[in-house]
Amino acid sequence: MDTLSRAGEPRALPSTLVTVDGLKLQLRAWPAAEPESGTVLIVHGLGEHIGRYAHVAAHLNGWGWNAVGYDQRGHGQSEGARGCLNGVDDLLQDLSLVIDTLRAARPGPLVLLGHSLGGLVAARFVAGGIGAVEPWYRPVDALVLSSPALDPGMNAGQKLLLALLGRLAPNLAVNNGLKPEWISRDAAVVQRYVADPLVHDRVAPRLARFIVDSARVVRERAPLWTLPTLLLYAGSDRCVAPGGSAGFAAAVPQARLDTHEFRALFHEVFNEPEQAQVFDRLGEWLARLGVDADA
Repeated sequence: MDTLSRAGEPRALPSTLVTVDGLKLQLRAWPAAEPESGTVLIVHGLGEHIGRYAHVAAHLNGWGWNAVGYDQRGHGQSEGARGCLNGVDDLLQDLSLVIDTLRAARPGPLVLLGHSLGGLVAARFVAGGIGAVEPWYRPVDALVLSSPALDPGMNAGQKLLLALLGRLAPNLAVNNGLKPEWISRDAAVVQRYVADPLVHDRVAPRLARFIVDSARVVRERAPLWTLPTLLLYAGSDRCVAPGGSAGFAAAVPQARLDTHEFRALFHEVFNEPEQAQVFDRLGEWLARLGVDADA
């Protein structure tokens, strides 16, 4: 059990949470030695797990932010069939549960940082507060998107197959079609990914349908965006279409968005040889966020 410290009463953060449908989610916390800014909640991508973000958490800790993350259902050490969902809103309800737990453990600024599928989940979660508020929605203070899956890059044939399988076998998990070498130009990163026993390559039609539908909703609601958001995306991404991020950036009111395209980088911008440039951009934005919050 990890403790998130705060002036006053530190409160314990449990190592697991139980979802509304009875699955255990694995949580992990990286408390800052001198937390001054708040908490960043990391939401990982498809097929991976939160343990791959320890170096991201280390940077956040160095900037005075507590870092917390969890293995999404069907991933890592959390329960659930790999790449499957029981209900279409499962990932959003799970995120709501984690946020409620964090808010109780440590009041203060809370920033969502989502990568790939996690970026889509985080963006769709925020979009749930635009217009008619959805039941799982909770307010957060800011959002960071890393190569979000705002356009999964599916062709017409894949969409037709998804429609057919979605009706016949919504939780038939198949290979997601993503090649490990697409995640990074750093061969060592790819080797660790391939050798990681907690990484999987499964995706089922219900999860794929969530990705397609959620990306559409986020794009539709982008012109009404009000939350301070940082968008970092890879211009040479082959896991998701960079055009999804570019379109989102063009639609969001510019006063609410800072965006940077890293043209040469592959999908995992925090794991590329130029990762220092990405962390610099993130650190600068979080520092400005703190100043704005104090104003």
